[in-house]
Amino acid sequence: MYLLFVVVVYIIFAKVFVDWKRWKEFYPTIQFYIVCNLLYNFLFYNHPLWSYKAVTVDWLNHTLIDLTFTFFIVPVVLMIYLQYYPAGKKQWAYIFAWVLYFTLIEFLFIKKGLFVLDNGWTLWWSFIFNIITFTIIKLHHRNTLLGLIVAVPVIFLLLLFFHPPLQDLK
Repeated sequence: MYLLFVVVVYIIFAKVFVDWKRWKEFYPTIQFYIVCNLLYNFLFYNHPLWSYKAVTVDWLNHTLIDLTFTFFIVPVVLMIYLQYYPAGKKQWAYIFAWVLYFTLIEFLFIKKGLFVLDNGWTLWWSFIFNIITFTIIKLHHRNTLLGLIVAVPVIFLLLLFFHPPLQDLK
């Protein structure tokens, strides 16, 4: 089961790379990500841009996989990302490395049939979305209000380009 493998990998990452004494410093930004992700999954349940697909067991669905990513894997990722964030000119290279990492993982998951793109979404859009996401995550961590202010128009732009009118939602 791929999900179990990924969880084990991120348990190891959490043990090796996360300074757990600093978890409270990252908690508000982790909550911000969780709220945004759950809101997206709730509002666009019938019109997803991407979804997880299990290939090993029938009972494992997008919701269970996404909850695992949202509440376990992403918090570990965000703590590592924020904990090692560099100062100065290296910031853009650092963001780009994370964007490439996430885009490559998504590409591999697509090839394995574990990740499905839909409703006009492509790997190219994911690449752009990852740039925006990692930038806003750092911005939110540095200045919560500014992160929220920047995130709102980005969310509206995504909704405008990729989703049906709100009255069509369940």
